[in-house]
Amino acid sequence: MAKTLLEQLRQFTVVVADTGDIQAIEAFTPQDTTTNPSLITAAAQMPQYQPIVDQTLQAARKELGEQATPEDVAKLAFDRLAISFGLQILQIVPGRVSTEVDARLSYDTQATIDKARYLISQYEQTGISRERVLIKIASTWEGIKAAEVLEKEGIHCNLTLLFGFHQAIACAEAGVTLISPFVGRILDWYKKETGKDYVGAEDPGVQSVTQIYNYYKKFGYKTEVMGASFRNIGEICELAGCDLLTISPKLLEQLQETEADLPRKLDPALAATLDIVKITVDKATFEKMHAEDAMASEKLAEGIQGFTKALELLEQLLIQRLTQLEGQSTLEHAAEDIFRVYDHDGDGFITREEWAGTDAVFDAIDINHDGKISPDEIAVGLGAAFRLVEA
Repeated sequence: MAKTLLEQLRQFTVVVADTGDIQAIEAFTPQDTTTNPSLITAAAQMPQYQPIVDQTLQAARKELGEQATPEDVAKLAFDRLAISFGLQILQIVPGRVSTEVDARLSYDTQATIDKARYLISQYEQTGISRERVLIKIASTWEGIKAAEVLEKEGIHCNLTLLFGFHQAIACAEAGVTLISPFVGRILDWYKKETGKDYVGAEDPGVQSVTQIYNYYKKFGYKTEVMGASFRNIGEICELAGCDLLTISPKLLEQLQETEADLPRKLDPALAATLDIVKITVDKATFEKMHAEDAMASEKLAEGIQGFTKALELLEQLLIQRLTQLEGQSTLEHAAEDIFRVYDHDGDGFITREEWAGTDAVFDAIDINHDGKISPDEIAVGLGAAFRLVEA
C-alpha cells in the first residue's frame, strides 16, 4: 500500500506543527508544536478560543486588583496568554511547545534572560517541566548570548528568525538546543531581488538549511536544525531528513493527502564525508558577516518588526476584550440592582404595579408582553439604553 508523504517524512524527521490552533494540532498529532506572536494573535481572535482569552484576562484582573488600568491588565494577560495556549497544546502533543520571548526585547540580552526565566517559572508553577518547553528568541547577537546563559540554567532555547549562516554558527557555538531557519522567507527575498522562481534544490531557503545541517553534522554540534516558514511542500520534501521541520496545518494536510515516493535528502553520514571549513564566530565576525548579508539583515529586522506589530495588535485586542467583559459585568450588576429595587415581593418578576414608572417604559422592557418584567428583560433593556447613550 502506498504511503503518504507525511508518513514517510516522519520516518526520518520529527514533524512539528507550526500553529496556535489547538484543533489543528489535534488533527495532525505532531511530536512538538511551535507558536509565535502572529500565530497566537490569530488564534486569540478565533471564537473557539475566546474562553482561553477571557479566562486569562479575568485571572490577570484578579491578580492586579480593581484599581489596575485596562492597559496594565492586558500587559499581564499578554504574557500569560502564550502560556495558556502552551498549556493547552501540551495536553495534546507528547513533546515540547515553543513559547516566544517578546520580540521588542530582541536587542536586550538581560531583558531576554529575565523574560525567559519568567515564562519558564509560569510553566513550572503549573507542574510542567522545563524539559517540555523551548523558549523562542530572535537570532540577534544579543539574543544568542541570552540563550547561552539560559542553556546553562537548563532552560532550552529555540533561536528563531534565523536567515544567515553566521547566525547558525553562533547559535551552535553558544550551545543552544535548536534553531529555526526560515526557509520560505529566504525564498521570498531572493524571488523579489532576482525576479526568478526557484524549484526544488535550487530554492535558496532549502540551500541555506542544507548548508547549516551539513555543517552541524560535520563538526558534531548538538544543536538541532528545524526548518520553518515553508511556502510549499516541495521545500519540505527537499529537506526530508532534517532533524525537525515545523509545518503549517495547510501544508501538513497536503503532505497527508499526497502519495508519492519521498527519498531522504539530508543525512548525517553524508555530511560527515563533505569537505567543509570550520568557522569561529565572535561578535566582530558576526556583525561583519551580518552587514555583508543583505538578505539576513533585512529579513531579521523585518521579522522582529512584524512580530512586534503582532504583539501590539494582541495587546490592543486584549484591552478591547477586557473592556467588553467588564462592561458586560457592570451591566449585569446594574440590572441585578435595579431588579431588586422594583421586585418588592421577591417573586422574581416586576409587575406593572411594582414598576411604578411610566407605562411606555414598562411596555418597552416587557419584551414578551406578558405583563411582568423578568431579570433577563431588565438586562436587555438596560443594555439597549447604554447603547443609545454611547451612540
